[in-house]
Amino acid sequence: MDSKIRIMLVDDHSVVRSGLSAFLSVNPDLELVGEAENGEQAVARAGILKPDVILMDLMMPIMDGVAATSAIKKKYPEIQIIVLTSFQEDELVRNAMKAGAVGYLMKNVTARELAAAIQAAKQGKITLSSEAAQALVRATQQAQETGSLTEREREVLKLMVEGLNNAEIAERLVVSLSTIKFHISNILMKLGVDNRVAAVTMAIQKKMI
Repeated sequence: MDSKIRIMLVDDHSVVRSGLSAFLSVNPDLELVGEAENGEQAVARAGILKPDVILMDLMMPIMDGVAATSAIKKKYPEIQIIVLTSFQEDELVRNAMKAGAVGYLMKNVTARELAAAIQAAKQGKITLSSEAAQALVRATQQAQETGSLTEREREVLKLMVEGLNNAEIAERLVVSLSTIKFHISNILMKLGVDNRVAAVTMAIQKKMI
């Protein structure tokens, strides 16, 4: 049956692999061609097994799922990868999609939803859990907010990250204290945060400066 979609499972938990294997065995359109328990194995076996779709865990020893996804997509761009994970942190979602994943699903996904995602992935179509979709929307909003900072606001934010207080920033930029307070107020509003600590944290995490 050449029409079957060839699947490889990548997860460091054998129980998860067993459960997914059982799901695949009862689906006539899907065929399990191999498994891997870490990203390094996944990269090596992808070239040998040539699956159509890989179900990729994120948190694994030796090489994580994001690194494995990136490596596989660079070597074998025709292989589609769906992240199947218990983690929904915004940065993980962004990094996985940036690495080339075509789907991001939580492990509590239903069998029907997973089968539909695999069928969609085979055609190069994206499938996202609601949590992943929300994470990408937030990332887009943050990018827009960051992009709306003026050059002077970016300069002020950089000095905030360096640990300077308002008076020191005013002295460094040779402007009045009230001007700096005005800039910081605008920065907080544009970044959607309540205080300068949150602004500095976001600037560091999102590598804004």
